[in-house]
Amino acid sequence: MLRTPVKMVAAALAAGAVLTACGGQVKLGAAALMSTDRISASTLSAQVANLSKNYQKYKGQIQLQYEVSQMPQQVLSWLIRFQVGDQMAARNGITVSPGQQQAELKQLNQSAQSSTTTGAPVPLPALAVANGLPPDLLGELARYQFIQTTLVNRIDGGKDPGTTSGREAITKEYNGYQCRAAKSLNIRVNPQYGQLDYAQISVIPLPSTLSADASPSPSPSPTSSVPVQLTPHC
Repeated sequence: MLRTPVKMVAAALAAGAVLTACGGQVKLGAAALMSTDRISASTLSAQVANLSKNYQKYKGQIQLQYEVSQMPQQVLSWLIRFQVGDQMAARNGITVSPGQQQAELKQLNQSAQSSTTTGAPVPLPALAVANGLPPDLLGELARYQFIQTTLVNRIDGGKDPGTTSGREAITKEYNGYQCRAAKSLNIRVNPQYGQLDYAQISVIPLPSTLSADASPSPSPSPTSSVPVQLTPHC
């Protein structure tokens, strides 16, 4: 189901998608642009630094679910997910009070206490790092989780359907809500970091356009136009 701690929140978003050609520009200094907001390169850089610092603190307790070199893409994915979550809430009349956000964060902390690697509980910040989330964004994760849980409860009436097919149907319906919210934001990712996969709400590498014997081309600049995007099929 979707009501899960940090590790499974990311995993629950996985699915497939299709590439298509698409134009667009990402302005200087922006890691990603939306129709109503932007994620600046400086914000992304600061959060990657936070993730890296906490990785050094917790690396003896966790196993990363990604390569260290992918930290910028992981962090940008979370920043975009939180924007999509807020859009999903706005489109579906969901509000989150400070008290509800704090209660959700408390639940996430309690869930973390049952996660172990060597028999000892793993701190929630360590689990966040393992999944590419800077610990100082855990409050945003709690907000995102509350929105997710509220919407899923509307879909299934707050009851576990009890079958794999039933859970898959709920996940599919939820993913549709999320995909449509993301699509409405017209998200454009700076090709320096990759492209957005709408199915996973995740930043992934740009497809290679090199032939097998071609020489590598220089890395794209922050002001390059976006050559491709994944089309949201929702």
